[in-house]
Amino acid sequence: MERVLTPLRRLLRGLLKPTAHNGDLVVQTRDRIVVVICGVLTMFAIIQARLVYLAVVPDNTPKYRAGTNMALAAKRPRILDRNGQTMALDIQVQSLFAEPRRIDNPDETFESLAQVLPDLDFDVTMKRLKSGQGFVWLKREITPRQQADILALGLPGIGFRGETKRFYPGANTASHILGLTNIDNQGIAGVEKHLDDTWLGQLHGSGFALQKELEPVKLSIDVRVQHFVREALSEAMEKYQAIAAAGVVLNVHTGEIVAMSSLPDYDPNNPVDALKKDRLNRMSAGVFEMGSTFKAFTTAMALDSGKVSLNSRFDARKPLRIGRFTINDFHGKKRILSVPEVFIYSSNIGTAKMADVVGIDGHRKFLERMGLLSKMDGLELPEVARPTGPKKWKKVNSITISYGHGVSTTPLQTAVAAAALVNGGKLLKPTIFPRTEAEAAAMGKQVLRPQTSDAMRYLMRLNVLKGSGKRAEVPGFLVGGKTGTAEKVVNGRYSRGKRFNAFLSAFPMTDPKYVVLVIVDEPKPEKGKRYATAGMNAAPAVSQIVKRSAPLLGVKPDFRVRDTAILSSYRR
Repeated sequence: MERVLTPLRRLLRGLLKPTAHNGDLVVQTRDRIVVVICGVLTMFAIIQARLVYLAVVPDNTPKYRAGTNMALAAKRPRILDRNGQTMALDIQVQSLFAEPRRIDNPDETFESLAQVLPDLDFDVTMKRLKSGQGFVWLKREITPRQQADILALGLPGIGFRGETKRFYPGANTASHILGLTNIDNQGIAGVEKHLDDTWLGQLHGSGFALQKELEPVKLSIDVRVQHFVREALSEAMEKYQAIAAAGVVLNVHTGEIVAMSSLPDYDPNNPVDALKKDRLNRMSAGVFEMGSTFKAFTTAMALDSGKVSLNSRFDARKPLRIGRFTINDFHGKKRILSVPEVFIYSSNIGTAKMADVVGIDGHRKFLERMGLLSKMDGLELPEVARPTGPKKWKKVNSITISYGHGVSTTPLQTAVAAAALVNGGKLLKPTIFPRTEAEAAAMGKQVLRPQTSDAMRYLMRLNVLKGSGKRAEVPGFLVGGKTGTAEKVVNGRYSRGKRFNAFLSAFPMTDPKYVVLVIVDEPKPEKGKRYATAGMNAAPAVSQIVKRSAPLLGVKPDFRVRDTAILSSYRR
């Protein structure tokens, strides 16, 4: 480069030297030459800078060619579970491209490639091979065997380019949480999309971190518990011939989601089924009438208002008539019931009368305070649905909503609100990232009196001991909960043959650590049974999850605890 620049410098000095004979013509000529030389010098400076850049930057750095999409996919951080287990990482794959300008016979080239890649589309591939362009993709992400076979063909104008692809070691295990990436390794769902939307996309767009190893991202998920939840849901779907099932394990003191699964799911490594309608994340992206699980909130509301106590009684001898509607009990006792009896017998009549004591406006405001009527705030997943309910609340709306009909919300919102029922009354935003109890306490919102939370723990434990939640019991872990069996709306009417079941639980009820919610969509009666209620299918799934997960979560069984104190306050 110096040998080129030195003569140019000498020429410039000579041209700029003044003479006595030149006059104006010499000055004009000199100006033109100066402009030309400056242009030449600028061009050489650019070339020199480019040579320096190519000498410093390694060969495998992504290179861009206008209009060709030749950029190697930028690297993404590994995603880890709370214990450091890898849930997602980048791997290197090869992709097949062509340089049509170097291909003399596109037909023969296609025939040769089709022997190795029989799924190549003829029309699309031939159009690309005959395009005359400098670069076109033919097949992204081929296998090492396919690459070797194509290399053996020795085809001119055919080459390979290394690309970065996302790989999920757990396959389906946490697909709705992790989401997935597209062919260019950009996040398009779940955590992957959240990372791109919040910081990773900007980092890549600025040109940084294209090939740099990024700090791993840790989630609040425990892969082991995640596996147990998915396995319990899968078994429930098969056993009860359900169309879907979903579940979540939530830390009641931090709001951390420890596990969350929704079936049917998909394999993010081969997401051919990801866009099917039944593959949505039912926990956060589906809205449902949660049935009698809502009675837990109605009861808490009544107790928290101070107008109802555990000793209050409600007349459930006759059906409740509101206009043209008649409210009845599924297994009515036909007598006056105490608040604990209303809860464990899941009395629609008693629950409706409790809501009536609080009033329409108070009922609506309470559910708003619990976060059940608005879109869930704070969750890092992009797939979050908005609850639906009546535009104008009338008495009939308040009555039906009291026992879980008339408002549709996401199951995850239900679990988050339930955490406030048992953790002392503090509502915490859910998260899929680690959060300490101190951090949660600073951001939490007190929505219930601690005394109300104490009463709800008692009622939920009582329901497992004496009520519809008996099949959720796990010796030593003091499970409490509330069943919910809701008729689904089909063509604008409630269908007796199609149910949406849920069991909302927490454990251990002496000092709750976790909420566990399981839903089972359209279950059929177990072989040899008449009913397909939540107590028959969702509750056993919760039991299985607690039994396997509790030891891993650091909850030790306590067989010394007696329920005598709890039962002593129960009045028939």
